[in-house]
Amino acid sequence: MAGVFASQQIEALIASRSVSTAVPIAPGQVQPASLDLRLGPRAYRVRASFLAGRSRTVERRLADFTMHEIDLSSGAVLEKGCVYVVPLLESLVLPEGVSGAASAKSSIGRLDLLTRVLTDRGTEFDRIPAGYRGPLWVEICPRSFSVVAREGQMLTQVIFRDGDTRLGDPELAALHADTPIVDGPAEISGGLGFSVDLRPASGTLVGWRAKPHTGLIDLAQVGHYRASDYWEEVHAEDGHIILDPGAFYILVSREAIAIPPAYAAEMAPYLALVGEFRVHYAGFFDPGFGWAAAGGAGSRGVLEVRCHEAPFVLEHGQVVGRLIYERMAEVPRQLYGAGIASNYQGQGLKLSKHFRAD
Repeated sequence: MAGVFASQQIEALIASRSVSTAVPIAPGQVQPASLDLRLGPRAYRVRASFLAGRSRTVERRLADFTMHEIDLSSGAVLEKGCVYVVPLLESLVLPEGVSGAASAKSSIGRLDLLTRVLTDRGTEFDRIPAGYRGPLWVEICPRSFSVVAREGQMLTQVIFRDGDTRLGDPELAALHADTPIVDGPAEISGGLGFSVDLRPASGTLVGWRAKPHTGLIDLAQVGHYRASDYWEEVHAEDGHIILDPGAFYILVSREAIAIPPAYAAEMAPYLALVGEFRVHYAGFFDPGFGWAAAGGAGSRGVLEVRCHEAPFVLEHGQVVGRLIYERMAEVPRQLYGAGIASNYQGQGLKLSKHFRAD
């Protein structure tokens, strides 16, 4: 059956060595509709971001651009503003017709840590062609905070697809009519539109803005850092804020969204004509996200926003992105948030898991 592979199908890929690794798959690495990918033992500091191109391997391109090699086996600093390429522990021998798509994990996107998967002979970031055979690499560029990374850490994830998986607008409208996927009217045009919340139910706090000069963030530390050391609060008194060029913000969607068990979703940027900014760098939503949260009322989406070119006035309720819903090939055996320690089920405005709740 065409669709996004469920956890049990990913496990079958691993068992057949379509996904292979010299290091055994770690507990929790297989998610309801995705596989977390692990950093290898070394990183390469490179002069610039690159793609392999149709006739070259990543390793060959590294020979052109590598400045120095870094040992990640016991942890190393990846500095803000620098570009690194790290071989991943997983490699692929995909069946014909099966392709992959990668994205940063939610906690990584919320740190403004740009990660993009590379393949040999690749012409796009984060896209693994059908039937691909070869190693996987990840490009890492810390943009707001320098970080400490280690071998085996999972910064990015991959989904596997077979055939045409995306729902068209009529199918999405029918799904919403049968099983509501948003807590209110559904704005459906090229996917499910979502907007920004700048009029909270109480208070005036609507988000955070990354501070320009901070300490390190060790990616292994959970619930460890004080938010005020790394973030400035963003308040809105009258339903709008002004985005500063180059600044990175954490905001939240006005809508609460649900992903039914037989579907997954990918967040895509909205039309560039609505403003000079980009929303959401980490884009996969597993089956079950928001489904069992708050009595079925859904979970709001955290928005990772970077402004470009010129200051921009962002208004409450402005549509800033869309969710592309996809069919699952099978319903996963376990859904997001259902006993698998999912960090963001039932979320509102929330920083990454590295920060303390206080």
